[in-house]
Amino acid sequence: MSLVRRLGNYAAHSDPLTAACNRIALLVASNQPFYPLYLWWIVGGDWPVACWTFLSTPFFACLPVVARRNAVAGRIMLPLTGIANGILSTKAFGETSGVELFLIPCGLIACLAFRREEWRVAAVLLGVTLGAGLLHGHYGDPLGRFTAPEYAHFLRLNVMSVAALSAVIVWSLSRARASSAPR
Repeated sequence: MSLVRRLGNYAAHSDPLTAACNRIALLVASNQPFYPLYLWWIVGGDWPVACWTFLSTPFFACLPVVARRNAVAGRIMLPLTGIANGILSTKAFGETSGVELFLIPCGLIACLAFRREEWRVAAVLLGVTLGAGLLHGHYGDPLGRFTAPEYAHFLRLNVMSVAALSAVIVWSLSRARASSAPR
């Protein structure tokens, strides 16, 4: 069996919204090991500090296991893991890196991954996302050091990454919502 098929089976779920969240989580988990390489190649500077982002990788990777036991818990875990990763990454790289922009995909997930009857869960997660945004200006000195030109490259990389991830989230969850809507 091919790796792609195995990953597809691992992400599969009878609930289309949960399956979409599983796929998004695995997409993020599969990209995290490459993030230090992107930084080294595109940004330079103190790129080894990117290894701190690996702390969230197991949470993204095991999300389908959680979702098999409880679909709503799995869907809740996705934005919460993203928020925690965003906070950690902002402390690691600094606010100038633009890594806080990754809270936008977390907010999109909070808005799109839950059904109408789950609105309270969505509202709480959106509130947590907005609350994380209030940390801006309160992180202190970053763990890594980058020059102004490196931060410019960093910001450009993160803006493009956030835009791409947001597009994937909107497309995936919109399709899942449409396929799970009552006919």
